[in-house]
Amino acid sequence: MYYLYFLANASLTLRVAEYLRQANDVLVEFVTVIHQIDGWIVKIKLCDPVSSHKHLDFLAYMNELGIPYEPDIRLQMALWSLETGQSPIEVMRRYQVTVVAHGNPDKDDIEAFRRQFARGLGYCPETLA
Repeated sequence: MYYLYFLANASLTLRVAEYLRQANDVLVEFVTVIHQIDGWIVKIKLCDPVSSHKHLDFLAYMNELGIPYEPDIRLQMALWSLETGQSPIEVMRRYQVTVVAHGNPDKDDIEAFRRQFARGLGYCPETLA
């Protein structure tokens, strides 16, 4: 079972990563975080199917933070490539996407990307807030 969402900014993305890290009742296989100019794409794949109650609870949580996302073919291929074990660097080169994190939900990767990106720009755009 997987969930694919669009989130407006880094703060929301960090909240999802922290929630998944702390959730003992949700076993995560991987989380993929991709940054785009207008926001963040987060794909969450769970290890095992969850109960319908947990599924609905998680959907409610994710729907409060973002909106379900339907990727274009390029992004679909990038997500599939990451899932099949290709390196994030190779995926970034091939599909021209910014893979911030793939694997365990790690807010440190997101924070580091946010700091570096803002430092390079000289200001903090709304999507990095």
